[in-house]
Amino acid sequence: MADPVLELSHLDKAFGALKATDDVSLTLMPGEIHALIGPNGAGKTTLMGQISGRLPPDSGTIRFRGQDITRLSVAQRARMGLGRSFQISSLIPEYSARRNVMLALQARQGHAYRFVMPVRHDRRLTEPAIEILTRVGLEGRASVPSAELSHGERRLLEIAVALALRPACFLLDEPMAGMGTEGVGRLVTFLKDLKQEAPILLVEHDMDAVFRLADRITVLVYGRVIASGNVDEVRNDPEVRRAYLGDEVSA
Repeated sequence: MADPVLELSHLDKAFGALKATDDVSLTLMPGEIHALIGPNGAGKTTLMGQISGRLPPDSGTIRFRGQDITRLSVAQRARMGLGRSFQISSLIPEYSARRNVMLALQARQGHAYRFVMPVRHDRRLTEPAIEILTRVGLEGRASVPSAELSHGERRLLEIAVALALRPACFLLDEPMAGMGTEGVGRLVTFLKDLKQEAPILLVEHDMDAVFRLADRITVLVYGRVIASGNVDEVRNDPEVRRAYLGDEVSA
């Protein structure tokens, strides 16, 4: 059996008396989409922050590709291939979609801060940038500043930037947010293909999309894992239905 790409063991994080994550363990296996779901305040954002390196856990370990990365920085984890979809504030608003992706391509090559004027016409950057934008459906918006993109388009651009870094796994935090039905459908199809390149840990509130995408689902409530399994196991778990899914799966 293949080894986990990402393995979380007994992660704890408290803010004063509030336990944001409480003894959380899960794995992300090659070729899978593992969805992390739960109500608002369940600890999903805190957990993603611990995985990406923004928040140090109080206890527990994080292993990535067999190495303990619990105390590594965000940048160190990114260089190892841990790719989190960028928050909107991390996009450079005045840069076009194409230039944002080109900047990520440069970062992968180790010289992100030499983005001078002639580089904008460097085909070694422009051509792969357009290819990546085409993959996420933004080729027609390549010249538009990211500040002028719709919310859903910016989410797609964040994924494009993550793609440019060629990570060994993706951490995607609500990629469907702000998208209409058609956009969600396209992204579901895209992510199903993407997991073959690198597995995906997905935080998402759109339960229809989760049930269409996930190979496994872990449910967090008040910082604790209350269930983990395949779609049918989670759908039919009485505790999950009481705590989170409710009438969403009653039909």
